[in-house]
Amino acid sequence: MIANRGEIALRIIRTCKKLRVKTVGVYSDPDIELRHVVEADEAVHIGPGEPSKSYLNIPSILEAANESNVDAVHPGYGFLAENPDLARACEESGLIFVGPPSRILGRVANKLESKRVVSEAGIPVIPGSRKEVSSLEDAEGEARRIGFPILVKAVFGGGGRGLRIIRSLRELKGGLERAGAEAKTGFGRSDLYLEKYLDKPRHIEVQVIAGRRGKVLHLGERECSLQRRYQKILEETPSPVLKNLERKRLVGLALKVAQVTRYENAGTMEFIRSDDGKFYYLETNKRIQVEHLITEMVTDVDIVEEQLRIASGDGLSLSQDEIEFSGSAINCRINAEDPSNRFAPTPGRVSRFVSPGGPGVRVDTALFDGCPVPEYYDSLVAKVACVARTREDAIRRMRIALAETVVEGVPTTIPLHQMLIENRLFVGGEYHTQLLDGLLKDWQPPSVITSEEAAAVYAVVRNRIAIPSIAVPPGLARKSDWRSSFQERSNLRPALYVEGI
Repeated sequence: MIANRGEIALRIIRTCKKLRVKTVGVYSDPDIELRHVVEADEAVHIGPGEPSKSYLNIPSILEAANESNVDAVHPGYGFLAENPDLARACEESGLIFVGPPSRILGRVANKLESKRVVSEAGIPVIPGSRKEVSSLEDAEGEARRIGFPILVKAVFGGGGRGLRIIRSLRELKGGLERAGAEAKTGFGRSDLYLEKYLDKPRHIEVQVIAGRRGKVLHLGERECSLQRRYQKILEETPSPVLKNLERKRLVGLALKVAQVTRYENAGTMEFIRSDDGKFYYLETNKRIQVEHLITEMVTDVDIVEEQLRIASGDGLSLSQDEIEFSGSAINCRINAEDPSNRFAPTPGRVSRFVSPGGPGVRVDTALFDGCPVPEYYDSLVAKVACVARTREDAIRRMRIALAETVVEGVPTTIPLHQMLIENRLFVGGEYHTQLLDGLLKDWQPPSVITSEEAAAVYAVVRNRIAIPSIAVPPGLARKSDWRSSFQERSNLRPALYVEGI
């Protein structure tokens, strides 16, 4: 049973089909139409739309598992994926939990405890509070000791939720309240701690897979520094900033973290690289990551399959020497958010969806024409990834893929990604975690053209005639040349807006 929804549930179902493992999907009231409900062999209703009453409700999850008589539960990512209580409940019910056992999740899920363990092993960590902050007075004392600016962070959870940057004592109270509420909603726990805020660092993580007998493999690193409000927006592998010696040092630190924490199953060891090249351990993500697809694209390793093999007791299917790294891959997270309205979530219904294609393109999504985007859940609706022999070619493929992607009915962040892949700092690999927030201060997304304007564009492309309201670049005789130049200059994609033709 996949105790999750949407894209990641569909992703896990596909690997299960390959392995001829029957699946059970779960769904809340607003998710009854989603693709994972249809693609699973069975589907079980678990409650209303509110996450606390469905996807975060452990009794409902267990009841669904028992009702469907499954052998194992895969939590996906988010929701209860890193919750030791769910893992423990599964173990006590005789179910296999596809992920780290509860004893490991209980030890590593607590970021403070995890940092203490790795610090004692000699792995550098970012300075911060040594325990949870239990009151405003406690937080003020810790903030003075650490020194502003600081980060307020959720002890349990991740993905940028329950995290706030605080630059003065005046901001501390509000930051604690907002971070605590967000952590409670996203992970069911509101515990917080404080950490030193580093200036212009890079966020780089290492994917590991650990068997039950201490065997640990790595699948290389992913650069995750392009973030908006600490939410990852775009990831790539390999990192454009790392040289071979740095990469070996980083991978060595990640493997050491896995060993000292006695980690099992798939996980990601996350690090911050300071502007002077020092690595600091940040946290361990104890689940499959949103961005795992680009690692699969450059290694040809099915991470979900390895998760299932480890959980079933079969062990890893390969050795480190058998893992080959080939090419460069980029992933863009497409969110249902309105770039023209401070990226406010845009729940609604997708009237039309067209997926990009071509060599080296992968799209992980559960979207379809008429698909609902509920208000209750994360705004991620699709992941568009491209792989090529070189980073430059991967960027070129991504430009084409984003231009081909059609999502109508709800605004999305596609224009943001189109801006990013043209940015000279990104193209040059010279970016950091604070770059995007700075870029967005002056950025305005392109305006959507009206139906009448779209019809005029189509008429020009179809008939090669000039209309006064459309500025056709002079000297372009061939339709293909005109279309390419027009789209490049105006950032318009006629196919996205023309209906009924």
